[in-house]
Amino acid sequence: MSRVLVTGSVDGLGRAAAEALLSAGHGVVVHARNQERAAVLRPLAERGADLVVGDFVERAAVRRVAAELNDAEPLDAVIHNAGVWSGPAVMPVNVVAPYLLRALLRGPRRLVYLSSGSHFDGRPSLDRVDWRGERAGSYSDSKLYVTALAAAVARLRLEALSNAVDPGWVPTRMGGPHAPDDLELGHRTQEWLAVGDEPEALTTGGYGYHRQRMEPHRAVHDEALQGRLLRALAAETGTEF
Repeated sequence: MSRVLVTGSVDGLGRAAAEALLSAGHGVVVHARNQERAAVLRPLAERGADLVVGDFVERAAVRRVAAELNDAEPLDAVIHNAGVWSGPAVMPVNVVAPYLLRALLRGPRRLVYLSSGSHFDGRPSLDRVDWRGERAGSYSDSKLYVTALAAAVARLRLEALSNAVDPGWVPTRMGGPHAPDDLELGHRTQEWLAVGDEPEALTTGGYGYHRQRMEPHRAVHDEALQGRLLRALAAETGTEF
């Protein structure tokens, strides 16, 4: 059995993934951004899940969560599910937090980054990106960057399996009640990549949709863009990849 951190697991895809992993017998660490939202996770804690709390808008909170996790039982996998659709928190939560967690956490050999079909509309440019969240960020850009981050981790950290997943446009709080895709299928791929033992689940550097490997935006595998992204995030956080 594996031990898996699922960020942003209060509701939606993160909650569904955490519940499914618990039901399968895996150790799960759930995450909420504050104590009020953490109360919603009590049923999962009663089933054996561990809990971390931290608002990923704040880099100090990401560091605190990473330190807490490093002092606990080692993680086998991380599903970077926490995400924001709009507003100034887009870049800090969708890109900076996954970067910083990867740089700080010891142990996880499998990393799953939540992407989106919206990444195809992202701009492969880092000019004037506001990483600190002082103004509203572009969701499409953030998903292009985090998909490129997943590919960079796969290329540069051969000891880890790193993949990005498009869960589809599913009926969550973010996706809205009329989203057309299947919520159940929306979270199965990240669980499979986090704990599955089939050869297809033991690959790296992919971009998947419903267990099918797809071609992402062509900029995702641009090593020059990956390098600029890693350097920008290292400079912003003061933490080298």
